[in-house]
Amino acid sequence: MITSKETQPFRGPLTALFEEQTTAPVGRLGLVLPTVLLPAASCLPVPPATVREAWSAMADGVDAVTLADILTRADRDLAMDWPTPLASSAARVHRDGNRDVWEAAAFARQHRLSRAAVAAAVTLDERWIDEVADGIVLLCEQSSWCWPAHDDSKRAHGAILATVTDPYLDLGAGEVVGQLAWIDQLLADQLDARYPGLRARMRHEASTRVLAPFVNRRDWHWLGLDGDVHNWSPWIQGNVLVAALRFLDAPTERAERAKVVELVIEGIDRYVAALPADGAIDEGYSYWWNGACRALEALDVLTYATGGRLDAAALIPALRETVAFPHRMHLGGAWYVNHADGQARPSADQPWHSLFRAAQRVGDPAALAHAASHRVAGRPVASEAEGLGRLLRGLTDPAWIAAGEADLPVTPPLPAAVWLASVEVLVAREHGGSSAGLTVAAKGGSNDEHHNHNDVGSFLVAADGVPVIVDAGRPTYTLATFGPDRYSTWAMQSTWHNVPEVRGVPQPAGRQYAAAAVVADLTADRSALSVDLTAAYPAPGLVSWRRTVQLDRGAALVTIADSWTLEPWEHGSALRTAEPPTSVRLLLAGDVVLDDGTALIFPLEGGPPVRLRWPAQIPAILTMRPLDDPMLSDVWGKSLTRLDLDVTGRDTISVTVARDLPTTGDER
Repeated sequence: MITSKETQPFRGPLTALFEEQTTAPVGRLGLVLPTVLLPAASCLPVPPATVREAWSAMADGVDAVTLADILTRADRDLAMDWPTPLASSAARVHRDGNRDVWEAAAFARQHRLSRAAVAAAVTLDERWIDEVADGIVLLCEQSSWCWPAHDDSKRAHGAILATVTDPYLDLGAGEVVGQLAWIDQLLADQLDARYPGLRARMRHEASTRVLAPFVNRRDWHWLGLDGDVHNWSPWIQGNVLVAALRFLDAPTERAERAKVVELVIEGIDRYVAALPADGAIDEGYSYWWNGACRALEALDVLTYATGGRLDAAALIPALRETVAFPHRMHLGGAWYVNHADGQARPSADQPWHSLFRAAQRVGDPAALAHAASHRVAGRPVASEAEGLGRLLRGLTDPAWIAAGEADLPVTPPLPAAVWLASVEVLVAREHGGSSAGLTVAAKGGSNDEHHNHNDVGSFLVAADGVPVIVDAGRPTYTLATFGPDRYSTWAMQSTWHNVPEVRGVPQPAGRQYAAAAVVADLTADRSALSVDLTAAYPAPGLVSWRRTVQLDRGAALVTIADSWTLEPWEHGSALRTAEPPTSVRLLLAGDVVLDDGTALIFPLEGGPPVRLRWPAQIPAILTMRPLDDPMLSDVWGKSLTRLDLDVTGRDTISVTVARDLPTTGDER
């Protein structure tokens, strides 16, 4: 029996809309949910394996290329032992900070189970039902579904491993319970026939590890009760929703099912209420997929589970706008603006079908085109790496499958200019609708953003869509990544971002270290962002620092203009020390050739060379940063290069960026 500790109900735009759609009294949505929710057997938008016209290998309802790929890899799985996340690997989180070894084994186990589930649905072969049962039991016997880096067992119980009597509900636990619920939707009859009782075990574990803790413990940090709501909220609660809809299927559990769904709606409502009107995500593009996209997916499931009665995405402005966020952050090809912990070239295995459906639902043709441009005929439509639910949705979505069958590829929108006031991010390109030429992205913001890097006033420049002045992104996560030692990691420090360093003082972390007087100026000829960076630096004698980043389309030129005022340097009355250097720094990707007052950059992927220029009398130095972390080297190669311009004693500098076009006699 699930019971609830009462908290003050939250009523935001989502709840208010659902009350209107169901004619529920204000604050009483939970009363009508039992009558609105469809039965468990018909509430999830994926047909079970018994629907052979949907799942037969010869059926039109699933994508043949994806099936062939999954079945090939599933066959290879049978010759290997199941991956095992070990206690010693979990303990490493607290010993040396490594979280990757345990997580890699746990993820590999779940991915194998997802492949087996699809193989079982397609073939109904008993060997695949056995493989699925093995995977289910391994998960049910796994001590904890929580990722060790998230577990509070050490703090709460002094234990270095999970405390099984006090399960922690995190992203990992949500992913496992969601996976089991989708398997139950897909293979219920087959499991009942060959493994009677196994589905009851799944329900027991789901209730014990996820549903009961979700209802009984209402102090989860990711609920956002303190107003700080982030991507964990819709990610976890979307999985809880699927589990409640599917697993709480007994007649005696009708009220409990409605209670969990009501709490999920309240939780996602907090997230939706916190979404800015322009739909931007301060965590950046990469985290849109596991934040706003998770909210859209959960609401899509809820719409299906209520027969269309609860339908929010097109009617709440912030949700409509967030569907546009991915294409607004697109630089070109595989490259994206990557503020915060994102990668500039993220995995191509995103659930593009989710964006495609959301764009259809809200009626956004540009977002639809962006999603469709990633549907390439002859390639799988979805991947198990993004979770079984996402794989099943993509695999069985006829509109998404058909999107790759057009004679001509769909062109991504690539808007000429985007200004997102909520996160103070400007993206502007030379030519709207094309990645050709220069694209610039600049930001204001603060150093207290989610997945924050100390980067107030930073900017990026891409040539033909390929970044040349860059944000390194994040390295592999460790225990320190989200603790007090976060900014000991070089990639999070302002020292390795495209910002000044004032008298040797970098930007610290904290809400008070923020841009001020942020002004975006967008015209047909120019797009510019001007920010006051003074508050971002607790530097001695700093009076003011103003930065303007501008794209001049007519001149095909990006200009970064800094002007500042520093009080005269004095340090001590008897002993004086030399003034620490003030510098303007740029992080560069590709081969760099330095000359007096200029640097020539040959970008990655054979992009067009770019020329940087600054006053010739300013000293410049290059610092190589070797990359030995695959999260970074897979994007940038073996190294990045930092250009330091020593502006000590000055009060202005202007750096220009332009394509370096070959001239007569040039060997290029």
